[in-house]
Amino acid sequence: MAGLIVLRPGIDWTATGGLFDWTLEFLVSRLSDRRAAEHLQEIIDNNLGSFWLEELSPEAQREVINHLRVGLVTAGEGHLPETDQKADVVAHLRELVDATYRLPVE
Repeated sequence: MAGLIVLRPGIDWTATGGLFDWTLEFLVSRLSDRRAAEHLQEIIDNNLGSFWLEELSPEAQREVINHLRVGLVTAGEGHLPETDQKADVVAHLRELVDATYRLPVE
């Protein structure tokens, strides 16, 4: 099953279910907004398969974007399993980070 992260309508990212869950777990462990973290954990626990950034408060949205930009690729490089596909998976994470730069400046 694939997962979908919608940063804004028209700016989204799809991944395998495992990478989608890993990406949300990356965020859950870092968010200071516990309500936002609980929302992401609920998506993982219930295998909902999609996360819309706009479901979070503006402050939590900014925090998510910051964590994606600052730490996602590095975390992927350091923590994802060493497989023949790792470079492709990390490149796919980089696509999500790149998509955050297409968001309107607030």
